[in-house]
Amino acid sequence: MRILVVEDDKKVASFLGMGLREEGYAVDVANTGDDGLSNALIYEYDLLILDIMLPGRTGLEVVRELRGREHAVPVLLLTARDSEQDIVMGLDAGADDYLTKPFGFDELLARVRALLRRGGSSRPDRLIYEDVELDRVKHVASRGGELLDLTPKEFQLLEYLMLHTEQVVRRTELLEKVWDLHFDPMSNVVDVHVGHLRRKLHASGRSTVLHTIRGVGYVFQKRERG
Repeated sequence: MRILVVEDDKKVASFLGMGLREEGYAVDVANTGDDGLSNALIYEYDLLILDIMLPGRTGLEVVRELRGREHAVPVLLLTARDSEQDIVMGLDAGADDYLTKPFGFDELLARVRALLRRGGSSRPDRLIYEDVELDRVKHVASRGGELLDLTPKEFQLLEYLMLHTEQVVRRTELLEKVWDLHFDPMSNVVDVHVGHLRRKLHASGRSTVLHTIRGVGYVFQKRERG
């Protein structure tokens, strides 16, 4: 699942991004309200973690703009202001939950999981293709009923490929959607992770479901491709 963190304190933003990635989420970070709104309108996210006090548009203005456009992505607001009036304003603006700074990371994760379970994104919680299953909330994947021992990044990669089964997915698309938006396009990181994922998917003589389309990208499907 992909999360957008909008936080102007770069130390806090870095901490949140690193912690969420370690939990298996794909994370983008923006440092201003304007950049956060732009990313939220262009890219598909499962959740926004949004500070209220931001340069440019405030977090409340970002939420109002999104809801005014009938954008249903769940929003978790972060703020150092904890008065009842501030909480009411945030929820009335369209936010789904509210967390006051300072907060514990375990509490943030619990709220993230709760919001993701509620939904808001049109994508399903469980993905199934042939004998491969992936639970996007529990962060587990299996093949033929046997759990796959995947790293967080391998899980994110499998998730994206299973959301686009039988479609050719370009390397540049994976760099944008699974890694950071501005990841070095000359890096071989995609090929390395696909290789690791392929070996785990095809262990013990299992049929091939992850194919390379030479010079283009990859496709997740049962039938062999050229």
